[in-house]
Amino acid sequence: MNKVILMGRLTRDPEVRYSQGENPLAIARYTLAVDRRFKRDGEATADFISCVSFGKTAEHVERYYRQGLKVTVCGRIQTGSYTNKDGVKVYTTEVVVEEQEFAESKAVSDANAGSYRSAAPTPAPAADAGDGFMNIPDGIDEELPFN
Repeated sequence: MNKVILMGRLTRDPEVRYSQGENPLAIARYTLAVDRRFKRDGEATADFISCVSFGKTAEHVERYYRQGLKVTVCGRIQTGSYTNKDGVKVYTTEVVVEEQEFAESKAVSDANAGSYRSAAPTPAPAADAGDGFMNIPDGIDEELPFN
């Protein structure tokens, strides 16, 4: 089985091209910065994963994906190779995206995109800022029918 699930942020705006021919096919390429679970010497580290999507999925990327956006993708790893103009064999590895979803609300994404692109930190939105999540009051556990 070849199945990959990733969550990360786009390192730059996606590159979208269309194939030639009677029925052009959209092809979107982007890189996700995926945080590693464990830190080395107290420093956060990330892996930079190349992703490619095709067709309607790529058109969605073209319309909505921008640098700093946090997304979740499911797909498969694909490897390949080619010989560059200098005669050197280059090996490639990328994730072919089969499914993709936004991993945060638009309000949070807009706030993070601003801080991602600039050096100045952007304050986190307030809990009631319409971030798409409901506040759950303390002590609600006693009222739930299951524990």
